[in-house]
This record gives sequence, structure tokens and C-alpha cells, in this order.
Amino acid sequence: MPADPQARGPALIDRLGGSEGEAWRTLFDQAPTGIVIVDAEGRVLLANDAAQALAGRADDPVPRHAAVTELFHTEDREKVAAELARIGAGLGGRSAVELRLAERQGEGGMPLGCSVAMVAFTPVIEEGGTPSGAVIRLTDITRHRVIETQLAQTQKMQAVGQLAGGIAHDFNNLLTAIIAATDLCLGRDDLAEPLQADLLHIRRSAERGAALVKQLLAFSRRQTLQPRIIRLADAIEDVAALLRRLLGQRVALELDLELPSHMIRVDPVQFDQVVVNLALNARDAMPQGGRLTIRTSNLTLYRPMVRGQEVIPPGRYAVVEVADTGIGIAADDLPRLFEPFFTTKKEAGGTGLGLATVYGIVRQTDGFISVESVPGEGTTFRIYLPIVPHEQTAQREPPPEPASSSSAVPAPAPAGKAPDGAVRRGTVLLVEDEDGVRRLSTRALENAGWRVLSAPSGEAALQMLDAEPAPPTVLVSDVVMPGMDGTQVVRAVRARFPTIPVVLVSGYSESAAMDGLPDEDLHFLPKPYTLRQLVAQVNTMAGPQAAG
Repeated sequence: MPADPQARGPALIDRLGGSEGEAWRTLFDQAPTGIVIVDAEGRVLLANDAAQALAGRADDPVPRHAAVTELFHTEDREKVAAELARIGAGLGGRSAVELRLAERQGEGGMPLGCSVAMVAFTPVIEEGGTPSGAVIRLTDITRHRVIETQLAQTQKMQAVGQLAGGIAHDFNNLLTAIIAATDLCLGRDDLAEPLQADLLHIRRSAERGAALVKQLLAFSRRQTLQPRIIRLADAIEDVAALLRRLLGQRVALELDLELPSHMIRVDPVQFDQVVVNLALNARDAMPQGGRLTIRTSNLTLYRPMVRGQEVIPPGRYAVVEVADTGIGIAADDLPRLFEPFFTTKKEAGGTGLGLATVYGIVRQTDGFISVESVPGEGTTFRIYLPIVPHEQTAQREPPPEPASSSSAVPAPAPAGKAPDGAVRRGTVLLVEDEDGVRRLSTRALENAGWRVLSAPSGEAALQMLDAEPAPPTVLVSDVVMPGMDGTQVVRAVRARFPTIPVVLVSGYSESAAMDGLPDEDLHFLPKPYTLRQLVAQVNTMAGPQAAG
């Protein structure tokens, strides 16, 4: 080993003179892989451009004889020193050590994060067998790690979404039975006032449960949406009046809307919920007051764009930006922000479903959402929604007619008081695997004058039809059932009776329930529903010939 490694370095460097050395230096400098040669003390003798760029030192290269650890993240420098110590002790180098490189700086010293590299340490051995330094090779794996993280996050969100959707479906069955049983009891004439008050409390609690289930369905992208083509700026301006009342006097609301505005296809009610949820989160993040800005713009992507955990495909997007000047969000919390039941406001009674609902609504609308935050400076949410092409805007759907109030539907006759025991309207084939829902629905339909064929499964329903002399008037079927599901039941029954009207009921979204089925004489009734709604829908589908 040379007596003065700082002045001379390993003999490998000394041998790089002449024409061969010049050719080697050209290959060294232009190599796509980062290469650094260090002496026995870990000081840089040579570092090619790729290595300097990976460490964010392209504009300020690490000088010769500087410690090679300066190229690495401060928390990983001890690992580099340990690897060089192994080589100095004659234990050889390792070929696969994952390390972070030094944090890169942008304009004005703005941190841009750090690259991740797979690092190989190869000893430089002199003629006497003494290690005099090392060749360090750095392969950038940052993109691979980002993709792996995004894939893991996507898979986790999908798994949580499937779990939430399954829980929501089962809860909707329970809530349907609770609401139906409560309504039947409330329909009695001999109820004492205290008992009536208790029943109303039970019903209100079930309705609150239904609202929570709806949020779970939103996250799992299985809720029922009624999308329409609307003008983005109009939608923001409509909800702004409500926001000013919700935000209070300490928070100033500013609108910066791009005009002319682009057209988007969303459920207006659900879109309002997204904006309101984000605004309320921003208000909570500004307890001393501040400014909330809602800005719209447009973006055309020609290649996929990575934003946080989202990979946004090419296309034209309308962008909604909701930015606050609040306390910000900790970096460790950002990856979990949209998970259901994750909240940073447990002390304030947060449920962790607000942002999960926002995420589900946006994704079910074929949009994307990302978040950026700097603690102490504020948070910005960005929503990317596909722009509706001009040729489709002329086909804008009319606003849906307001749903009729359930109170306008005549209540079923009280239990045990069927009109006269005779069949006045026809026969309903009811297919429902949940015992409580099936029993209560049967009672309500019978009280309303219908004869009911009640089947716990699709297979049982088809066996009942074999024994019937005439086709049923209406088919009512749940969608998610063991064995034959609702869509299979509809196809099998319509193979025998092509014109039979159908009411499909489900705790999932309408699109999932009616996928692949024709729209003629087919209606979707979401769970939880009331018995009034069920009877009214069956009466409507049956038509005037079944009226009493």
C-alpha cells in the first residue's frame, strides 16, 4: 500500500495512463451505472457523472479525496463505512446492498427526496494481496421501489375495499330487517307512546348505521351513483355558498375557476360531498383561521403520471385543487390518509371515513386524487376527473326527477289484517337468502294484497315455478346469494317468462347488480330499503292491471 494514499491512491489509478487509460476513462465517465473508486481510507479518487447525478451532485460534484460517505444519505453513511471496513479487513465486498443516496436539492434549496441504489462493493487488491481501496457501483432502483410501493398500496386498498364492501353488504341486510321490523311495529294502532318513542329511536339508529354503511360502500366503489354531465365551474360555485357557512368567519374561501369551464360526468350530490369533506378537513387544520382556495384547471397527459400512490393514465383531465394554509400532515401519515378508519383526529371524534369516502367516490367516477402537504405550511388535495369530449356534451342527461316521498306511498295493512284473504293483485316471486328480510318482506307484500312465493335461494325459486300453473306477476330477487345469484335467477326465470317485470335488491351499487342484464322492466332497489318502498316498487312494476 502506498505510504501516502491521499497523494497517490491505489495502483489501479496509477495504471490508467496512456492510450489505454484514456479509453478506459471515456468508458468510465460515460457509463450509465454510477461508479466510484475510493482509497483505503474511503476517500474519493474517481467518481463518474452517473454517480454524481444519482447523489444529486451534478452541479456541485464531490471533490477528489472527499469522503465517499458524502454521496450517501446521512442515515446510511455508517453502513457504507462498515462495508469499507470489511474490505480493509480482507473480508471481501458485497454485491447487493440497498442504500439511499444523499438528498437532492432543487431550486432555492427545495428538497427533492433521495434516490435509492443497489450498491456493490468490490475490493481493489494490490500485487501483495493487500486491499488498497474499492470500486463502488451504484444501480438506480428508485423507480422500481416507487412502483413496488404503489403496487403494494394499491393491493392493500383493493383488499380493504373488498373487506369493506363485504361488511357493508351484510350490514345492509341486517339494517333492512331492523328497519322493516320497526316499520311493521310502528304501523300498529295499539302502540303506547313510550313504546312508539323507543321504536322511533331504533329506526333513527338504523338510519345512522345505513349512513355509515354508505360511506363504506363509497370507499369500496360499490355505492349507487347517478352520474350526469355537468359544468365543473357551476358545480363548484353551487357548493361554495354552503361552504362559506360551514367554514365560519375565520377561514376565507377563495375561488379561482378556469373559464370557460370543462364538462365532467359525475354524480352531483356525491361530488358536492367530496368538496365539502375536503373543505371541512381543511377547516379543522386551521383552528386559528386561514385561507382555503379551490382552483380548477385542465391537464393533458401524453404518458402516465405518478402522483403519490396514484398512477394517472394518459388523457385529458379537469383538475380540482383544494388547498389550505393549515398545520399540514405528517409525512408518515400521508400513505394511509385514504384508508377507512385511519384518522389523525381521534380526540375530536374523527371516524376515519371522511377521506375514505372521498377516495371511493373519486375512483368510482374514474377519477384520481393525490395529496401534498408541508407541515406548518398547509395541504393541497388535487382531484383529476376525465373531461367529457365536446361531441358528448350535447347529450347531457336531464336532472333526475325528485324521488317521491315514502310517506306518499300507502302503508301496508297492519300484520294479521290482510284485506279479505283473497288474491287481489297477483303473485310475487320473492327470492332472498336472508331469513329476516325475506320474512318481513313477505308479510308486507301479503298485507298489501299480494300472494307471495317466498324462496330462500334461486334453486328453490325455480322448483316453486315448476309447481305453479301460471307465471308470477313480479320477480323480486336479491343479487348476492349462495348458489345462483340474482342475475342468474333473472335469466332463468325470463327464459320461461320473457316479459316478467323484475325488482333487483342489493347492498351493492346498481352497476354491479345489473351488469349484463337488459334494462326493460328491470328496476334496482338499494338496501337498506323500507317496506313502503318495496311495496310501492312492486305495485309500480306490476302496472295498473295489478292495482287493487
